[in-house]
Amino acid sequence: MAALPLALTIGDPAGIGPELAAMAFLARKQQEIPPFVLVGDAAIVARRATASGLGKLPLKLIDPNETANAANIFTEELPVLAVAGSGGRPAAAGKPDPAQAELVTGSIETSANLVHAGKAAGVVTNPISKEVLYASGFRFPGHTEYLGQLAHDLWQVDAHPVMMLAGADLRVVPVTIHIPLASVPAALTQELIVTTVRTLSRDLEKRFGISRPRIAIAGLNPHAGEGGSIGKEEIATIVPAIELLRRIGIDVTGPLPADTMFHARAREAYDAAVCMYHDQALIPIKTIAFDTGVNVTLGLPFVRTSPDHGTAFDIAGTGRANPSSLIEALKMAAAMVAREQALAASAA
Repeated sequence: MAALPLALTIGDPAGIGPELAAMAFLARKQQEIPPFVLVGDAAIVARRATASGLGKLPLKLIDPNETANAANIFTEELPVLAVAGSGGRPAAAGKPDPAQAELVTGSIETSANLVHAGKAAGVVTNPISKEVLYASGFRFPGHTEYLGQLAHDLWQVDAHPVMMLAGADLRVVPVTIHIPLASVPAALTQELIVTTVRTLSRDLEKRFGISRPRIAIAGLNPHAGEGGSIGKEEIATIVPAIELLRRIGIDVTGPLPADTMFHARAREAYDAAVCMYHDQALIPIKTIAFDTGVNVTLGLPFVRTSPDHGTAFDIAGTGRANPSSLIEALKMAAAMVAREQALAASAA
């Protein structure tokens, strides 16, 4: 029997997600892309493929019970599991519409359900627009937090989802994510840092095959506070967290000045870097791996990856979208699933 496929969400249908899915499918043989089921709307994907100059896409509508056979279907046709929720209006490229919110969230929820039911191996998500979802009443800061809630609802676990951005030469984790910069110092706690690093270390072992991860931890302030003369957060919060992490056997260094952590020689000393806020982590990874970086959610009971870019409404439907990051996200998800399965088999 063929391996289970990945579940790929449609993302915001006005963005580049539908055409990225089509591009990835068309590159499946050349790029050795693992099989996936597109969870969304076949008509949207078909129209977008045509508009983007990809031609008529071979699609096959399937029901959830056919998902396990999707890997065989994928050799010739793109399997699509339909999700309702267009609000009665067709999705137009480059024109975000809150009426499509039900389709967007339904695609994510259905994908998680497929994994929970043993019908898909993992979830790969196309980009969403949080602003559009907020206009429809979406109450989560982003994908990461919503997936944490789905983990609670389906697996009955209190997950602590951690966002990691990964490329070939760098992995970064922000401790705080989608909050204003002014709120970061108050949000940083010893408990949050320790929980984030423990989750990172565990998943690097379990899903990335790194037996003893080396983790570098950035300071919050310039020069990592310079002994307290440029801020006290390192002394009061970050150093105690590092000391606790060392006591429980995790290989951590820091706090390090963030401005010297990311050059090539520095990156050789660690397997992942933990940063204190969103841009401290995302600027280096997007500088180094803008087209190929992958967003990975750690700490969930299922594998989830995503391209490391947004909806790109401005180029949707033009054929100019670059599928490289989505292709890497699909490959990384499949590799993570394989490592986790191998670990479970060796422990049985």
